[in-house]
Amino acid sequence: MMNLLEVKSVFKTYGEGASAVHALKDVNFTVSRGEFVAIVGESGSGKSTLLNIIGALDDPSSGQVLIDGKSILTMKDNDRTIFRRRNIGFIFQNFNLIPELTVEQNIIFPILLDYRKPDQKYLEELLDILGLKECRHRLPSQLSGGQQQRTAIGRALITQPSLILADEPTGNLDTKNSHEVITLLKETEEKYRQTIIMITHNQSIAQTADRILRVSDGEITDLGGSRI
Repeated sequence: MMNLLEVKSVFKTYGEGASAVHALKDVNFTVSRGEFVAIVGESGSGKSTLLNIIGALDDPSSGQVLIDGKSILTMKDNDRTIFRRRNIGFIFQNFNLIPELTVEQNIIFPILLDYRKPDQKYLEELLDILGLKECRHRLPSQLSGGQQQRTAIGRALITQPSLILADEPTGNLDTKNSHEVITLLKETEEKYRQTIIMITHNQSIAQTADRILRVSDGEITDLGGSRI
């Protein structure tokens, strides 16, 4: 399969001299189109730093990140912002929904930022898959944690991005809702051939991915297929 993501010799260092912290050390890996990859590791191991660099939210000290063959790190700021909005979907542990907007408005918000109209047929399909049709006009404060995270998944999917980045998407959910969210991610991966990279501390959730990468002290190890 063709690689969607290529991470090449990425280093990230904070500070200088004796006080320097090496968050990432010569990280190299690829992710195929349509693959679901879990990244595991202890707190402070460099997982979130890596995800932020892949998502063009942070710059490495050196190295390259290519998405669909395009180097996101050499883009001008405005070009990078547009590329990120159109090609990368983010799912956060804390949902990050806009409290004044309804479920439907939160989902289509990235489309409106791009001065485009949402594909109504695709929106209805997403609301149906995510089980949100009945609460589409509710505010985030009127939703359960699971409904809020499903809304966040819808927001990540609405632009039909090349890549979904999920940072501890079940971190604030109970076991039942965690299972439902991971099931939804798997379903969207299969239905839309979505490429997903997910950070998780939960080993059983990591086992649902196609492949597991472990980050330890800023270095990455490919643990291979999760079902092997």
